[in-house]
Amino acid sequence: MTHRVSLEQWSALIAVVEAGGYAQAAERLHKSQSTVTYAVQTLESQLDIKVFQIEGRKAKLTDVGKVLYQRAKALVEEAEGLEHASKHLAAGWEPEIRIAVEIIFPTWLLLKAFERFATEQPLIRLQLFETVLGGTEEALVERRVDFAITGRLPPGMIGDPILRECFIAAAHPEHPLHKLGRALTLQDLRKHRQLVVRDSAVTKVLDTVIWLGAEQRWTVSHKATAIAAACAGLGFAWFPEHTIQSELVSGQLKPLPLREGGERFGEMYLIFKDRDYAGPGALRLAEIIRDTLTQHSLTSGEVSAENINAADQDSPSSGNTP
Repeated sequence: MTHRVSLEQWSALIAVVEAGGYAQAAERLHKSQSTVTYAVQTLESQLDIKVFQIEGRKAKLTDVGKVLYQRAKALVEEAEGLEHASKHLAAGWEPEIRIAVEIIFPTWLLLKAFERFATEQPLIRLQLFETVLGGTEEALVERRVDFAITGRLPPGMIGDPILRECFIAAAHPEHPLHKLGRALTLQDLRKHRQLVVRDSAVTKVLDTVIWLGAEQRWTVSHKATAIAAACAGLGFAWFPEHTIQSELVSGQLKPLPLREGGERFGEMYLIFKDRDYAGPGALRLAEIIRDTLTQHSLTSGEVSAENINAADQDSPSSGNTP
C-alpha cells in the first residue's frame, strides 16, 4: 500500500495546531514557514479535505481537522516509539537508563534499588532526573526518560501504584503558628509564609499541589532548601512525612495542630511511556524498585520509624536530604 501522506506532513499539521500558527510551527520544527505551509496544504489536497477554517483573523481546526489531529498525534508518537524501540532492540541491554523521579519519593529507597541494580549490571549508566509535578510528565511525554515515578497520572497513560505518601504540615516549634496554642484553621495558615517547591516543567508553571494561597510565599527548587528554611523558622510547609523524620525526632520541626486536614495522602505511580518498547534494563530496574518498596513495607503508605532510622544509618548523608 502506498501512503500518500508522509509522517513529515502529519508532523507539520501537529506543530501548526500545538504551536498556534505556521510561523510558530516553523520555528518549532526548524524549517521555513513556506515549507510547513506547503506540507499542510499538500495534505489537504491529497486527502481532499479542509483541516483549517478561517474565523476572523484566526485559523481554527474544522471538525474533520480535529479528528485528524488526534489520529495524527497518535500515529507520530507510535512511529517515534518504534524508532526508539528499534535502537534498544538492536543494542540488546541498553547502555544507559534514564528515569524521572519526583523529589517526594524516598531518596534512600531509590538508592538502595540503584545499588542492587548496579551489582547485576555494573556497566549500565543511570541518569536520574529529580523532578517536580509537571516536569515528570514532560519528561515522559517528550521521551527523555525510560520511565518515571510520579504522583500524577498524565492524560492517556497508565501506571502501577507503588507507594502511598503521607504529607504533613510542619514548622519550627517556635514558629508563630505554634505559639497560638490552639487548633489551626486554613485562615491561620494563609496569614503566614508558606514554603513551596517549584514545578520543574519547562512549559508549565504549577508551583505545588498543596499551595494554600498564602499571602506570603517563598518558592524554592529543592526539598532540602524547603526543609532548611522551615528549620530556620522562615515559614511552614507540607512535607512528605518520611523526608522530615530526623527533623521531627530532633525537634527542629513540629507538626502543625490543624483543626482538620492535618494529614494528606497521595499515591505514587511507576509509569512507562510505552512498556512494549522498554529495554530489558529499564524493565529490570523498575522490577527492583518495586521489590525494594515491598521489602521495606512501604506499599501500604506507612513509613515506619524503624525503616527511616535504618535508612539513616545506612546512608552517608541523612538529615535535611533524606
